[in-house]
Amino acid sequence: MIDHFGIQCDDMAAATAWYDAFFAPLGYGRAMDFGVAVGYGPPEHPYFWLGEATDPGGRQSHIAFTAADRDVVDEVHRVAVGLGLEILHEPREWPEYHPGYYAVFVRDPDGNNVEAVCHRPPEE
Repeated sequence: MIDHFGIQCDDMAAATAWYDAFFAPLGYGRAMDFGVAVGYGPPEHPYFWLGEATDPGGRQSHIAFTAADRDVVDEVHRVAVGLGLEILHEPREWPEYHPGYYAVFVRDPDGNNVEAVCHRPPEE
């Protein structure tokens, strides 16, 4: 399991505003804020960190976040559209990964490929 991870961003204000909005439907929020670094997750253990870029450019990462269900994936998509973000892949099932894999992929303000994924089949 990943304990925590971080990425660099060129504009902390834009990146934190974007992640605040992106994480809201997933139920995550800011756990620690040091200005030059912000940690997201539960207060006792931030799993995802943003830090000011020390070497700007050429840093695209792929980051996947767990969604509780498909409705949350769809809500992340709605938030991303509302923020005017580039949608890399609309929400859909990705059977090439495994049955029930339902995800949306969007580009954050720094060009990273960010995914919200639910690993459960649709509820009946």
